Amino acid sequence: MIKTYDTNDYDVIVVGAGHAGCEAALASAKMGQKTLLLTISLDMVAFMPCNPSVGGPAKGTVVREIDALGGQMGKSIDASYIQMRMLNTGKGPAVQALRAQADKWQYHEHMKNVIEATKNLTLRQATVDELIIEDGVCCGLVTNTGAKYHAKSVVLTTGTSARGRIYIGELNYSSGPNNTIPAIKLSENLEKLGFKLRRFKTGTPPRVNSNTIDYSKTEEEPGDQVPRHFSFESRDEDYLKEQVSCWMTYTNQTTHQIINENLARSPMFSGQIKGVGPRYCPSIETKVVRFADRERHQIFLEPEGEKTEEVYVGDFSTSMPEEIQLKMLHSVAGLEHAEIMRPGYAIEYDVIDPWQLKHTLETKKIKNLYTAGQMNGTSGYEEAAGQGLIAGINAALRAAGKGDFTVGRDEAYIGVLIDDLVTKGTEEPYRLLTSRAEYRLILRHDNADLRLTEYGHQLGLISNERYSQFLTKKEHIKEAMQRLKAITIHPDEPVREFMESISEPPLKAGIKADVFLRRPRVKIEDIERLSGVSISNERYVREQLEINIKYAGYIKKEQQQIDRLHRQEAKKIPAGIDYQAIGGLATEARQKFEKIRPETIAQAERISGVNPADIAILSVYVQNGRYAKINK
Repeated sequence: MIKTYDTNDYDVIVVGAGHAGCEAALASAKMGQKTLLLTISLDMVAFMPCNPSVGGPAKGTVVREIDALGGQMGKSIDASYIQMRMLNTGKGPAVQALRAQADKWQYHEHMKNVIEATKNLTLRQATVDELIIEDGVCCGLVTNTGAKYHAKSVVLTTGTSARGRIYIGELNYSSGPNNTIPAIKLSENLEKLGFKLRRFKTGTPPRVNSNTIDYSKTEEEPGDQVPRHFSFESRDEDYLKEQVSCWMTYTNQTTHQIINENLARSPMFSGQIKGVGPRYCPSIETKVVRFADRERHQIFLEPEGEKTEEVYVGDFSTSMPEEIQLKMLHSVAGLEHAEIMRPGYAIEYDVIDPWQLKHTLETKKIKNLYTAGQMNGTSGYEEAAGQGLIAGINAALRAAGKGDFTVGRDEAYIGVLIDDLVTKGTEEPYRLLTSRAEYRLILRHDNADLRLTEYGHQLGLISNERYSQFLTKKEHIKEAMQRLKAITIHPDEPVREFMESISEPPLKAGIKADVFLRRPRVKIEDIERLSGVSISNERYVREQLEINIKYAGYIKKEQQQIDRLHRQEAKKIPAGIDYQAIGGLATEARQKFEKIRPETIAQAERISGVNPADIAILSVYVQNGRYAKINK
């Protein structure tokens, strides 16, 4: 038995230096708390064991929200991307999303350098075995070497390392991602403390040598020439002009035949893997079985960096034996002679059922203990980083003796993500989608700073200089809107010709420019040309004017829904309420209220399986004050 020994005390300890842990530790340290960041391997800080990219639908918005709150992910990807591309440009602003192809090594190095240079933050390699709990409060932890660290609050971000097990065909072994050391004893300790854990599964595809790919048989996916950034602090003049392309190819009937003939050797179908896999990022064998009528599936060839020949075969995740993976690859156009540099694998790992958490990501069972990232049942670097930031903020606030911080469903995708987890739980690795947000026209990629920078500054994560620039930007938008509303568009000959060119009926009388701009094919530059008045030279300002005017009716409707949400959120449910004492509640509703312990009537409404009648009964009961004495 290893003898324990005491080390220095800290305000906040973060366990795990993946995308969640990095954000949590940086936030805590920047908020003035003495912070310790522990990781199983220093070589895995902010590592990308799966796809080498950041962003995409909903996820890209999360990265911008992280930046608006003062987090790091946006800055690090802007410093390490090899391709930047805006997705869904043919659709409305609510679903447009930025995606960056990362140089995964540069991203890791940049984040690690930032952590090492941050005041109040200590980075150390260690494996955590157990937590120190005193009177229901987490006050430290013990590592496998016997080192004992004390802290006012602790954040767990174990990712896929918690009792991780890798599967490649018939081969399986205990491991964390990318063949790192797994964390075994911490999961056992959490179970002893009474937490409910479950097993999830995710996977990764093979990496192939770029020199063995015939790109002439694939379709090129280049980056954007128009400057794009995740961080609001990045400058257009620094935008990378020479970008690396991705490439697209497809599976075919031969690929599907190889898969179907070898399903018995796939751990997902042979019964070896018990964990639940991700619905929205399934293995290629799962896709072939689930969508048997499909003749082909897209495959993206994504370079892993500028100084490596490794190429990530996107949407080709598999746990097939290595020799079968090679046959599958060789059946695909462009990959007939591809050489595998790393085989694909599935990894099974422990997660904590997220209904055991508060919206602050503090556990309900143990005070001052927070969890974030994939251990909360999510998938994706971006979802992990968003949770990590919120957990780190709250751990720092708790250590400083201050109040909690949360963001609502109406304020950020991060708020949607966390509320879904703690209110509904998840039966599979959770992926954030635009369809999960009721107010996605307000929660846009382009306005994340307008929604959240104020919070970031109040928390001490946004500098005074950046905040001043933010206020200037808001003032420029306001001034440009006033100029626009002051312009009158008259039905003269140039306007008549313009209306004819865009297939619109001619104006019968003069109208204000903001009303004129509501037409789908009218742009700010058209109004400037027709009126002779310059509205704004700033791309961001023009973007905000067009979106807010063209979608004004829809935005107003969503705001009315948000106002109702706020009224319901204002109806607090006492923490010690006895649901058994409420007559008339359906059995399912009573059981779920007891399990989740909703904090407001609005949260109670969002619990699956609870009907309006149950909410009405609960509302009247709470309003009349007929609830059990609150436990102190």
